[in-house]
Amino acid sequence: MALYCIGDIQGCHGSLQRLLATIDFSPSRDQVYLLGDLVNRGPDSAAVLRQCMAHEGSLHALLGNHDLHLLATAHGVRPPSRRDTLDVVLHADDRGAMLDWLARQPLARRIEHGGQPLLMVHAGVLPQWRADEVLDLAAEVQEPLRGPQRAAFLQQMYGNTPAQWSYALQGADRLRVIVNALTRLRFCSHEGVMDFASSESASAAPQGLLPWFDVPARRSRDTLIAFGHWSTLGWMSRPDVLALDTGCVWGGALSAVRFGATLAEHELIQVRCPQAQAPGQ
Repeated sequence: MALYCIGDIQGCHGSLQRLLATIDFSPSRDQVYLLGDLVNRGPDSAAVLRQCMAHEGSLHALLGNHDLHLLATAHGVRPPSRRDTLDVVLHADDRGAMLDWLARQPLARRIEHGGQPLLMVHAGVLPQWRADEVLDLAAEVQEPLRGPQRAAFLQQMYGNTPAQWSYALQGADRLRVIVNALTRLRFCSHEGVMDFASSESASAAPQGLLPWFDVPARRSRDTLIAFGHWSTLGWMSRPDVLALDTGCVWGGALSAVRFGATLAEHELIQVRCPQAQAPGQ
């Protein structure tokens, strides 16, 4: 059995197929974890979702901001964006099955490999959070998302405030902070105040901010965290973080990490991708 993580696919099904062929993926043998943003901006989000559904026991997804945007658009909570390519899902005969499957996916996953924990999120983890509590916080969001209150939850999900975590937060404010951290976070202050205005590279942090993974007091440093979301950051491998969004949809690469006997033993595998959209269009 081989263990992999794969970065943002964003509807680029052809690139996903080529990457799975490159790693010689076998559904009966391998375990692949997809780090969110399965859909949108690329040409065939429906094919990506159908493949994940067909191999649910071996392709394990988690939710990114574009996946939540699809759910919100489907429920009439958000209008389609000019750059969206979601009609192949929204107008499909099996739309309901795809949307229900997507809504059941978690916002975080944690596994053990080689006696070590691996935490997977789409975007980031706030500095106040311990790695072992992230799954519980994600589950607070998953409960309404998977139930009959889904549309009401999606209606309250959007917004940039509160920008900072507090254990005293309740209701929609609490869930919104959890969603924003796990699916949108790039930069924050030393105190964990989130910024959503900048998507530049880590070296271009706005004044007073730093990448979430560089906050000195971050309580999750003891666990390796794999994430996507940040295409201008690109591939990064450190003992505490693996960044795997390498800009597939923008004409970059779709990236996978294959782990060896331990998490420290890993290799990067990439396929080049045709440009589906140009940045700044």
